[in-house]
Formats: sequence, structure tokens, C-alpha cells
Amino acid sequence: MSTVPLQRLGRFLCTTRAPYQAAVFRIGFAAVVAAFLLREWPHRRVLFGDRSPLSYDMALTLIEQEGTFSVLSWWGGRLWFELVYGLTIMAALAVMAGWRTRTTTILFMVGVMSLENRNTLVGDGGDNIIRIMVIYLVFTRCAEVWSLDARRARAARARSTEAREPRVPADRTGIVLWTVTGALLFWAFGLPPQPGWPLVLWLLWAVHGVWYVVNRRLPEHEVRSVLDSCAAMLHNAAMLVIAAQVCLIYSTAGWYKIQGVRWQEGSALHYALHLDYFTPWPWLSAAVSANAVLVLALTYLTVAAQVAFPFTLGSRKVKNVLLAVMIMEHLGIAVLLGIPFLSLVMVVCDAVFLPTALLLGLRTRFGRFGRFGRFGRLVGRRSGGPVSHDPDTTVPREPDAVHPKESDAQTQAEEPVTPEPASKA
Repeated sequence: MSTVPLQRLGRFLCTTRAPYQAAVFRIGFAAVVAAFLLREWPHRRVLFGDRSPLSYDMALTLIEQEGTFSVLSWWGGRLWFELVYGLTIMAALAVMAGWRTRTTTILFMVGVMSLENRNTLVGDGGDNIIRIMVIYLVFTRCAEVWSLDARRARAARARSTEAREPRVPADRTGIVLWTVTGALLFWAFGLPPQPGWPLVLWLLWAVHGVWYVVNRRLPEHEVRSVLDSCAAMLHNAAMLVIAAQVCLIYSTAGWYKIQGVRWQEGSALHYALHLDYFTPWPWLSAAVSANAVLVLALTYLTVAAQVAFPFTLGSRKVKNVLLAVMIMEHLGIAVLLGIPFLSLVMVVCDAVFLPTALLLGLRTRFGRFGRFGRFGRLVGRRSGGPVSHDPDTTVPREPDAVHPKESDAQTQAEEPVTPEPASKA
């Protein structure tokens, strides 16, 4: 019996897939959350803090009944709330930059869930998506490309190559972060950990410690390869779950719309544009709703696109066209109905379906950041030194994040070479 199919399956499962889509998802998601928190800064205490109509005692009751998690339940004072709110914004910015993502994504998750679960009565569909996706983000290798972690890993690998030493250099900043987070976990939950979120956070902390020790002491051992394969499979599973979640959102939204009379007759958008709460630009809403043919076409196009999207994943070209339609639809909702953050969150979630060639093309077209930009290349030429190139932008084309018809030989040949120390364990 031939073992070639099993070997191909093993290579497929144990190789990190869609690193560029994960990077776009990380950057976009963290940027949207940071923008939302900064936008609500003047109203933060009323929404989630000590001035909320949902008092601290009522919030404790609601958190207990719903079985949710929030560090804001530990103390109802303003100082604690301001600290959690500020740290969540800083964690979002760190995740967006790709700095120490193994730690910052967890802090980001804890902060976002704490704020969202403090008062779930003021949330909408966008808040539900944020609560779900921030958990999935923790299990992805979202910093393998286009991040400070990836740049730091490349520099460390270059130093190791020059020194001809396979051992990974000591990471003092990572050790400090790991020690501080461990002390915080012990202060908050103690030992032994209780079932639920305390146990999950302790396990994540322990896994990060094991990953560092193995990566530092046994860089060429088989244990290191096994851990890397497990991390790759976990990343692939998380990306697949994100894609499935997006398909589920579109499917349920589309099929529920089909059952509505207003959607069946094509007038649902007309009524939505006449709601005072969803008309940030009255003149624009009036202009759109005045055109009956346009309203009819947009209403039916919305339903058709949402219902058909999950069924187009088997065709790359059709999927890309419909994906562009969905992104334009969300941007239109953001402008016409004044729901920017829900729309932007969905646009970011749609990014997991973007083709890698498009992402690399946009990256090259709009220039590189820092020393990889035009200024950096110009300085390199004038100084007589070698021109720096970002290896992330010179990687061959990789298949889409979700496309079941790619052969394993092609995907293996096109898989980007990324620094393993910067990957998520």
C-alpha cells in the first residue's frame, strides 16, 4: 500500500497555510477594535464603566447567568476600568503591529471580552462577531509575515547563521512578559487553576513557556518539529473555523432574508433607508431610495450574494468576484446606514478568502514600510550598500486561503518560507 497520499496529507496539514490572509486579518481586526474603542472614548464609562445604566451588581448577576468572563467583575471602581480600557487599546495596537503576538493576542482577547461582557445589552451584531473572532485570533499564526515579530525572527536567524550556531538567542523581553503574565495569573486565579477561563489562560501560559524552552534548547530536535507541526495544524484549524464562521453568518442572514415579505418583494432596503437611526446622510438616503429600480436591484443582490457565497468557494474566479461584491456591500452599508464598525469587521473577516497574489501585489504597489520603502531603497543606493528587500514580498504565489481544489504538489511548491521562531505556538 502506497504511503504517498498519507505523506502528502501530512505535509498539507503540518504546514502553515494562508499566512498572508492571517496577517491581514490580524492587522484589520486589531485596527477596527482600536478605532472602536477610541471612537467611544468619551462615552466609555457610560457604555462599560462605572456610569453605565447597568450597575456593577446587575452586571455581576448578568455575567453569572450568561456564564461569560470579564475582569471588570473583579472590581467596579473607575481606576480598574480605566486601566483595563487603556491596556486593551495598547494591546490592540501591539497586535496590529505584530509585536509579541503570542502574549499580546491573549491580552487583547481578555480585554475585548471583558469590555464586551461588561454590558452585553448595548451590543449589536458587530459586537457578537468581535467576541467570536478575537478568540480564534489567539490560535492563529498571524505574525509570520508583515509584523515586528517576523522582522525580529529574521534578524535573529541571520545572526545565528553568521555565528554558525543553531541555538536561538535568548529573548529577554519575552521572558519578562511571560514572567509578568504568570504573576498576574497567580494573583488573579491562584493555583490549582479552576475549570473554565482560568484553566484556559493557565494552559496558554504553560504552552508558551514550553515552546520557548524547546525552541531555545532543542532547536534541531524532533520535539521542536512536533511542536511546530502541532502549531501549524492548530493555525490551519483556526483559519478554517474563521472561514466557516463567515460562511455561516452569510448563509443564515441570506436564508432569513428570503423568508421576509419585504425582501421577497424587493422593498426592504427602501424601509431601511427611511429609519432615522440609520440615516447619517439623509440626502444620500433619499437619493438612493427615490430610485425604485436601484432599490430593487440592491435588495435582491444582497440576498443572492449572501446565499450564494458559501457555494462559490469551489471556484476561484467566481469566489473572487462575489467576494468583491460582498466587500462593496459592506462598505455601502457603512456609508448609507451608518454602521461602520460592523461593516469593517465583516470586511476584515472576508479577508481570509483573498488570494495571496492580490495581497502581495497590493503590498508591492503601495510600497513598503520603514526601510523597505522608496526612501530606504534610495538611501541604500546612495550609501553604496545593498538594496534591502522584504522577503515577504518576493515569495511566490500561494493558493487561496480556502480553496479545496489545489493539488498538494502545487501548494507545497508555493508555500512561503517563514521564520519559525516568530510563529504562534
